[in-house]
Amino acid sequence: MNDAPESPAATRDYRKTVFLPATAFPMKADLPKREPALLKAWADAESWKNLRARSKGRAPFVLHDGPPYANGPLHIGHALNKILKDVINRAAQMAGKDAYYVPGWDCHGLPIEWKVEEEYRAAKKNKDDVPVLEFRAQCRAYAAKWLDVQREEFKRLGVAGDWESRYATMDYSSEAVIAGEIGKFLMNGSLYRGLRPVMWSPVEKTALAEAEIEYHDHVSPTLWARFPLLGGPCAGASVVIWTTTPWTIPGNRAVAYGPEIDYALVHVEGVEEGSYLRVGETLIVALPLLPQFAKDAGLGAHSVKQVIKGAGLEVSLAAHPLRGAGYDFDVPLLPGDFVTTDAGTGFVHIAPGHGEDDFNLGRQHGLPIPETVNDDGTFTHHAPGFEGLHVFKAHEAVYAAMEKAGTLVAKGKLTHSYPHSWRSKKPVIFRATPQWFIAMDDANAIRKTALEAIDATHFVPDVGRNRIGSMVANRPDWCISRQRAWGVPIAVFVDKKTGEVLRDQTVMDRITGAFRTEGADAWYQPGAAARFLGNERNPDDYEQVMDIVDVWFESGSTHAFVLPDHGLPFPADLYLEGSDQHRGWFQSSLLESVGSRGVAPFKAVLTHGFVLDESGRKMSKSLGNVTAPQEVIAKYGADILRLWVMNSDTAEDLRIGKNILEQQAELYRRIRNTLRWLLGNLAGFEEAERVPVAEMPELERWVLHRLTELDARLRKAVDDYDWNGVMPELHAFCSTDLSAFYFDIRKDSLYCDASSALRRRATRTVLDALHRCLCTWLAPVLCFTAEEAWLSRFGQDAGSVHFETFPVLPAEWRDEALAAKWSEIRRTRRLVTTSLEEQRRDGVIGSSLQASVALTVPEGDAAASLSAEQWAEILIVSQASIATGAEPGLEVGTAPGNKCERCWRVLTEVGKSAAHPTLCLRCESVVESLPA
Repeated sequence: MNDAPESPAATRDYRKTVFLPATAFPMKADLPKREPALLKAWADAESWKNLRARSKGRAPFVLHDGPPYANGPLHIGHALNKILKDVINRAAQMAGKDAYYVPGWDCHGLPIEWKVEEEYRAAKKNKDDVPVLEFRAQCRAYAAKWLDVQREEFKRLGVAGDWESRYATMDYSSEAVIAGEIGKFLMNGSLYRGLRPVMWSPVEKTALAEAEIEYHDHVSPTLWARFPLLGGPCAGASVVIWTTTPWTIPGNRAVAYGPEIDYALVHVEGVEEGSYLRVGETLIVALPLLPQFAKDAGLGAHSVKQVIKGAGLEVSLAAHPLRGAGYDFDVPLLPGDFVTTDAGTGFVHIAPGHGEDDFNLGRQHGLPIPETVNDDGTFTHHAPGFEGLHVFKAHEAVYAAMEKAGTLVAKGKLTHSYPHSWRSKKPVIFRATPQWFIAMDDANAIRKTALEAIDATHFVPDVGRNRIGSMVANRPDWCISRQRAWGVPIAVFVDKKTGEVLRDQTVMDRITGAFRTEGADAWYQPGAAARFLGNERNPDDYEQVMDIVDVWFESGSTHAFVLPDHGLPFPADLYLEGSDQHRGWFQSSLLESVGSRGVAPFKAVLTHGFVLDESGRKMSKSLGNVTAPQEVIAKYGADILRLWVMNSDTAEDLRIGKNILEQQAELYRRIRNTLRWLLGNLAGFEEAERVPVAEMPELERWVLHRLTELDARLRKAVDDYDWNGVMPELHAFCSTDLSAFYFDIRKDSLYCDASSALRRRATRTVLDALHRCLCTWLAPVLCFTAEEAWLSRFGQDAGSVHFETFPVLPAEWRDEALAAKWSEIRRTRRLVTTSLEEQRRDGVIGSSLQASVALTVPEGDAAASLSAEQWAEILIVSQASIATGAEPGLEVGTAPGNKCERCWRVLTEVGKSAAHPTLCLRCESVVESLPA
């Protein structure tokens, strides 16, 4: 037994000689706690003002904010929209622009007025009994409350902007400009008052814009009715109409036919039980629709006496189906190019006050347009027999009246898509009422100019061009009036004698001046008419219009006060909203700007999809599938929500839910671990270590080349506003190119090479570039995490990562030939690592460092250009050999020699050092160079 003490070399612990990573950047993000601290630090440092000062002199970038309604907490769609805007703004800023973003809110109109009315209804109060100024004050207070709530929620998402100078359509200055914009259309002649059918909500008692309409399945009563012909070649027969709106029969003034449709004169010879048809009568229906009509109306045996073209019915007259009950007038048959044989009977009953086609045909032929329906949806005295009855409850009464008159053919029900108010969720009607319109095709040629502007606009995705283009091409004149109280009034006067609208710039200037200091409430003050008309006019001679302007006109004119008030250039670089805004804000902004300035208010338009649950269903409280952004932030943090947005194809509908968020959290952890690894291995990095590119190993130069590829990809996204795929590429770079390849290979050099070794210095030089690139590239998306990773390395005094610009990468870093070569090398590596994994699974080796590999590759193969030592590095094995031959080959075995206690490589040289018998020669040299 040897009792002698062991030698120092035999007992030495070499772990402290290894250069292990060191960083205070934690693996656990703890974002719900860490993010608010960063927000406070940014606010305390006045980062927004600081950034604006640093950006002076740069080319401006303006993303004009489409205003959300200030009427409740944010939902996930708001989060998607504002995060996408923030990423684009931050990226433009870091690309060298001055990205000044002014967030704003829509504060007027039905959504907020409806909420205040709900409070009235709950308190058993009638809104119409409340003085208008008191009601408007309550609406203003309601909007102000939710504006403040939403502002804080947007800030919590990490959205950067001029929150202190936000805009709101209810600001006095905003109301003044909106009124002034209406005045521009007044003065240039495009504003007129006319009678036209509009979408009307009987519940809300107001006209609605197309953008305020949504379509839901609705069960409508259906009606087939006789119109007895009074003369002509078919006298004695009855044309049969079919309609899904029986309540419009009191408003009927004509019947339309298709001139080229074949119509059958059908002699009724038998009827089924319960049918309203009469044996012996003659009916006229479209020949292609006769079989379905026979089934619907209970027609039994019948014969077709004659087939005539619709044109043969020209100048025919029919009796109204309620003749004798207050409808004793003739009904002309008129040709209509909108009549088809898709459904019904081939005849369309025409109520000029209740449909676009009906109105146009009626106007073309001079038909009267009776006002049969009140604001609340009840019949007026112009609908004899139905006065006071609500139109949606009138079908049974119409059936009964027509049965009594002998003109009822059949009745039924139809489930179909029907327009509803998006606010009350109740069905709407077409109703002709006097409204204020902006002409699309007068001397100002708004439609033509708008279509030209659309052609010149950059759309992302490009399909948006066709969507908005077709809508503008086919839309009627713009109805801008609403019969509500909370909004900017259409502040104009109409001469009571002539019906002419007053066009006087002096009057308009008085109005806008008052609005700027007192708000639009000035219009509702006692004596307002006398005040604004001035001494030269008698207010008794003028009607003061009390309609408010459509909120889409308001939000469409926001460019007129937001951009000039903040010193921003016009037009804006970008408008960004959901795809539904082709018919909403994009279109109203385009038409308003074209009508008042002759140009579009934007250079580019970007649209995103809607948010669905994980199964692709629309979110609904009743389904319990709503994902609230506030809950996501509380559990995961805002950066996870931001990552979800930018990992999605935002041009399509997005999905979100528990599983998807967990996936995003896992992707985030990989990115965070990449940053942590970089920070740990950059500890103590100094400029003196930096290695010129020309002296770097190929592997490092390959990483630099990959950075140039990603840099180009990112800058293209910034220029095109198309971020689809960018974050997945950055994540793949972090997880596949770096963690699973480059980092894995270079751990040995970083941990075990001498600090002065070229290979280790080159690696650390590349890690420095990786850290700077990744922090700045990720900053627009992971705004909190990138800041944390930046400050963890450079300290609080270095300033924010958001003050940086994207690094300008040297052209010499790009090397396509090297990239192609290393693509081949990585392919060979994958084949070898698969074999090593099989050896590990079979128990032949414990880790790859216990292996030796012998490679044979064809002559000229890229793999042959690397040395055996380089292949040992790349494969993370202890020993390797490379040879060329006709047949490729691979042999994997256990490496001969002993394991180095410091680097764990198995080498035959281990044991040859007297001072350090358990180390390889490299590790011996490093240890000897270290301080004792």
